[in-house]
Amino acid sequence: MPDRPRLVVTDTTPLIALALIGKLSLLSDLYGEVAAPPTVYAEAIAGAAGRIDAVDVRNASCVRVQPLSDPRRADALANLDRGEAEAIALAQEINADLLIIDERLGRRSARQLGLTITGTVGILLKSKALGYIETVHPLLTILQQRGIYLGDALVRRALEIAGE
Repeated sequence: MPDRPRLVVTDTTPLIALALIGKLSLLSDLYGEVAAPPTVYAEAIAGAAGRIDAVDVRNASCVRVQPLSDPRRADALANLDRGEAEAIALAQEINADLLIIDERLGRRSARQLGLTITGTVGILLKSKALGYIETVHPLLTILQQRGIYLGDALVRRALEIAGE
């Protein structure tokens, strides 16, 4: 069993992306449980509305909805969308060991605040390294086919790291 961070917070896109490829279970495999602010959870359900992904997100026992104690903390991150701002604020508030976030601006803000981050691709790479999945390449392809933007440089680097 991997050494799991104690407190992990997720943003919306990683939930949707992992649901799109049927790999939400990787969150449980890697982290046991992840916290999502209510806005993130609502965005994930709405983003997958009418598709099996919404059911997957709703049924994911590893995702725990956790409101901010002080929602005004997210207001300081007005340059981000509300879900990203709340995910970062919650990660700060609970002193999370890890924030799962994909969007570039959100990642930059989180790093500036001293948070440790990973994203969907990082989860896939860690999952391969730990033997939870065999290959990364087909999953990246499916993500792209299903509308998740992955830059060419990111895909090349991920495949290099994965040895694929």
